[in-house]
Amino acid sequence: QVQLAESGGGLVQAGGSLRLSCAASGTIFRINSIGWYRQAPGKQRELVATSSTGGTTNYADSVKGRFTISGDNAKNTVYLQMTSLKPEDTATYYCKLRLGLNDYWGQGTQVTVSS
Repeated sequence: QVQLAESGGGLVQAGGSLRLSCAASGTIFRINSIGWYRQAPGKQRELVATSSTGGTTNYADSVKGRFTISGDNAKNTVYLQMTSLKPEDTATYYCKLRLGLNDYWGQGTQVTVSS
């Protein structure tokens, strides 16, 4: 069984930075991709950033140039560095790990950006 635990969310002023972490535990193999998604109240969950094992990264247009996804294989942890945060970045952020054909989600961490 695979478990994901996000951390690092919080309240920050506009223009500030946060780094989210997602630690994976359990039996992890055949990693296809890792990613961060977010969901704001009343809105659908949307992709923020993904990284495939082939080295391809993909970012939502709204976060390009401000957010960076990275990982530490030794720690089974993926990060999302967020800079120049805007109030519209306020959401619950989730990490997702795709192993083979299966997707695993974390419980989410809240990010609130005040204006």
